[in-house]
Amino acid sequence: MSIQNEANPVALFGAWYAEAKACQAIKEPSATTLATVGGDGMPAARTVLLKSFGEDGFVFYTNLESEKARHLAANPNAALCFYWMPLDRQVRLEGPVAPVSAAEADAYFAGRARDSQIGAWASKQSQPLKGRFELEKRVAKYALKFGAGAVPRPSFWSGFALRPRRIEFWLKQPFRLHDRIEYTRAGGAWESRRLYP
Repeated sequence: MSIQNEANPVALFGAWYAEAKACQAIKEPSATTLATVGGDGMPAARTVLLKSFGEDGFVFYTNLESEKARHLAANPNAALCFYWMPLDRQVRLEGPVAPVSAAEADAYFAGRARDSQIGAWASKQSQPLKGRFELEKRVAKYALKFGAGAVPRPSFWSGFALRPRRIEFWLKQPFRLHDRIEYTRAGGAWESRRLYP
C-alpha cells in the first residue's frame, strides 16, 4: 500500500485522522507533538491536543502564560507531528502560527467540561508549584467563585492555529523503504513531490 497523492493535503489529513479516530488501538488520536523555538533560540517540544483543523489551520489551546505561548510570541512559527503507531503513519506540519479569534476561543471554552474550565483558571501553567495542595486550593477557590454559574474563559487562555506551509505524510514500508509525500504551499496552491525514505 502507498500514499495516494491527493490535490489537497488537508483533505488527505482529514481522511487519515478519521482512520486514526476509528482505530481502537489509538487512545488519543488528537495527540500531537508541538515544537516551538523561544527567543533564546532553544527548541522545545511537548504534546498538545488538536481541537479542530481545516483550510484556516490546525488549532490547539493553551494558557497564554505557558512556555509554548511565550515561545510563539517570540517566534510565531511551529511544527506539529502526529504519529499513529498502530496504523504505521506519521504526519508532520510546519508553518506560521496565529491566535484564534476571541469568539472562537469563547465557543471552544464554553464546550469544555466544567472541571476543565475550573482547571484553566486554577493553573498557572509552567510556573513553579510548591506542592499539589497549592493547586488543589486554587481549584477549590475557583470552584467556589463560580458556584453553579457559567465559567467564563480566562483572558489568559486561548488558542492558536498553525497554518501549514509544509505537510509531509509518511507511511511505514518493509525494509525501511517508507513511502513519503511532501506538500508545500506555493502562493495559494499546494505542490507535492515524493521523497526518498
